[in-house]
Amino acid sequence: MLPSALAAGAWTSAYHAPVMVEQVIELLGALREVLDGTLGGGGHTAALLDAGARVTAIDRDPAALEAVRARLPLAIADGRLRLMHANYSRLDRLPELEHMTFDGILLDLGVSSHQLDEVDRGFTFREGAPLDMRMGDDAEQGADTLLNEADERELARWFREFGDEPRAGRLAREVVRRRANRPFLISDDFVGAIRGALGPRTGAGDFARLFQALRIAVNDELAGLARALPVLRDRLAPGGRIVVLSYHSGEDRLVKLAFREWSTDCICPPRHPVCGCGHVALGALVGRKGRAAAPHEAAANPRARSARLRAWQRAA
Repeated sequence: MLPSALAAGAWTSAYHAPVMVEQVIELLGALREVLDGTLGGGGHTAALLDAGARVTAIDRDPAALEAVRARLPLAIADGRLRLMHANYSRLDRLPELEHMTFDGILLDLGVSSHQLDEVDRGFTFREGAPLDMRMGDDAEQGADTLLNEADERELARWFREFGDEPRAGRLAREVVRRRANRPFLISDDFVGAIRGALGPRTGAGDFARLFQALRIAVNDELAGLARALPVLRDRLAPGGRIVVLSYHSGEDRLVKLAFREWSTDCICPPRHPVCGCGHVALGALVGRKGRAAAPHEAAANPRARSARLRAWQRAA
């Protein structure tokens, strides 16, 4: 039974409000060795520690690691929590974890509450914010550089694929036209381009969606996730579970398709007369469909409204 405080936000900190903690603990809390690949404010990690797990937690943002060092010093001191500055999508490049396997792995994708709230980080479309959006120092170029230097075709692809924008080509042309006269430096510049291309009735929902698309491009988020999933799968111990929380349709699609492929014996094209792929299921889905946050959590935490949780278990 989970402590009643869990549902009341016991794991929320000033840095970040974790999403769907109860469901994460239900899936991973009984496991001994867990990797939290996206530490953030440490809410999920704190809950996992309280449930009895030993946690290795990584994050590409040094500010997240600093916040958790201050929050969970006893767990670090007694060896139950190990923190590492790294990008989960490059786990195969970490010599410290080269031979480690885990009973459970958690990815909580997207951006943290702290990153959104810190205007200087440039994730927000609030007036006067710098166009940065880099989650860590491994992202080489900020949002301003991409807007000022990317070609029109690439801009259109980002707006279309990452922002679900049907008029992506028009917006890309507007960005290119405007930067010829003045470089993009602050949030107002990109907001102006969105309004100029899509009309004066565009509002917060449009800005949030297109700023998110730019953030995904800056941090190479979808490509990083696609690269990481098979690596993380292979780091699961027999019977181990991976849980992924996504907030964007592109993220969720990658996770859903990967988990489905790993759970299928044959992946030959439909109506193929004889199986020629030789593919063998590596494990099974935990639940047939992705889970959404409970209505009370979605009402209390806006970030939870778009959350989708999926889980997969490796064969024993």
